[in-house]
Amino acid sequence: ASSILAKKSANQYLRTKRSAVVSSRTRNKSNTFLTTSSLVAVFVATTVLSSLQQPVRAYSSFFGSRGNMSFNIERDGKGTITITPKNEADQTALIVISHGLGDSSEGFADVAQHLARELPYAKIVLPTAPTQPVTMNMGMAMPSWYDITGLDERSNEECKGIEESKSTLETILEQEHTSTGLPYSRMVLSGFSQGGALSLYTGLQLSTVEQKLAGIVVMSAYLPGSKKFQLTDGLQDTPILHCHGTADPMVLFAMAGKSKALVEEKGATNYDIKSYAGLQHSVNMQEIDDVTQFIKKVLPPDDTCKIKLKAPEDMSIKELKAAIRKAGLSSQAVGLMEKSEFIKLVRDHRDGKL
Repeated sequence: ASSILAKKSANQYLRTKRSAVVSSRTRNKSNTFLTTSSLVAVFVATTVLSSLQQPVRAYSSFFGSRGNMSFNIERDGKGTITITPKNEADQTALIVISHGLGDSSEGFADVAQHLARELPYAKIVLPTAPTQPVTMNMGMAMPSWYDITGLDERSNEECKGIEESKSTLETILEQEHTSTGLPYSRMVLSGFSQGGALSLYTGLQLSTVEQKLAGIVVMSAYLPGSKKFQLTDGLQDTPILHCHGTADPMVLFAMAGKSKALVEEKGATNYDIKSYAGLQHSVNMQEIDDVTQFIKKVLPPDDTCKIKLKAPEDMSIKELKAAIRKAGLSSQAVGLMEKSEFIKLVRDHRDGKL
């Protein structure tokens, strides 16, 4: 049974692209929660999918050719992927995408590139969850934003580690605001499965009304830690798009309605659910299109919000070289020796002369 489930789950992942196999709420035909032997099967399936994560990125064919990219991609070696406009000075928005249980930032890299083409003025950050033991996975360690102890709803009330992951997202938003002057109203939190749950939990509990986001995108997820969740006053009308497949066996479609009800009980007034008939614990192109249109609506082009960058003249040599590398200008920097030459290269790039 274990090998059959593993094979089935692996094939599903190859067809779609999501590795969040043990997100929550899977039931058997008699409507009882999974037995211990079934949990072992789920763990085996997750292990198989984890080993396949790199080669199965073939789903990028959804989005066509990667040629002629109008953006830059950086991988920091610690699991974070950052996509910025070709000219960093053109940035007027920020989108954060958090992956599901057992996945990494690479899981949504192609979706992020698709968004970067559709919103060329947006910076997109994809963090990777810390690797930590997951109780439901027999205590085995895997990338996880918080611990999941069981499949029933009450098991998700504590969500050990969620406050630390909430702080991670808050730090990304705060650093962007502090370093570039970008307002929170030009930022979106989004995520799939456990990452979507974290985005919902974080986005509606930011400290002040001044930190109200442009919107929140929740894909195949739910409201975690509902007993301790408190919606910050002033954030009630934050736009929320919740996308969910009607055939999701991991996070049942009913959880979308329950999450909306719980959030609305706390005062939320702008929570929209979009359903996808027959879609399991995954995304499809229609959903990606809906997400893209939602983000375009809440983050329309606005040149008055261009970020404030440190002047090249005030940068150190190290900062100048980092800016050149990020802008994809390394080949043009070959042979440069003087600081003034590096300054001119960065300045010309920002001024659109290159």
